[in-house]
Amino acid sequence: MDAWLIWLICAVAAAVGEILTAGFFLAPFSAGAFGGMLAALLGAGAVIQLIAFFAVTIACFALVRPIARRHMYTPPSIRTGTAALIGRSGIVLERVANDEGVGSVRIDGEVWTARSLDDHVVIDAGTKVEVVEIRGATALVAP
Repeated sequence: MDAWLIWLICAVAAAVGEILTAGFFLAPFSAGAFGGMLAALLGAGAVIQLIAFFAVTIACFALVRPIARRHMYTPPSIRTGTAALIGRSGIVLERVANDEGVGSVRIDGEVWTARSLDDHVVIDAGTKVEVVEIRGATALVAP
């Protein structure tokens, strides 16, 4: 069996292994194996093929791994969409009374339908509230 074919099999096996795991560990080895395959296709000897494999693998680890690690450890405090509204404060525009099905609040300049977190609590207009949860298009608030 030709050396380039062995390198190709190793590269594909490492790439498939990388797809099946999310650790970003096998991708540099796959790239290195492709480097070894290219060296073999160019007619290089076994030593040069191994040097190409190690050089490409180390280069991938040195260049790409720090970037991937930085993205893997993004702080959870970055929230978007409705999740970003939880914990924010708002002002009651229309009295919030769950049993009557009425209520609205202004949160970050937007008007939301609101319900009280506690069914028995009525919150009057002008009261400052905190957003506890978002259910669909309704904000659950607490005084």
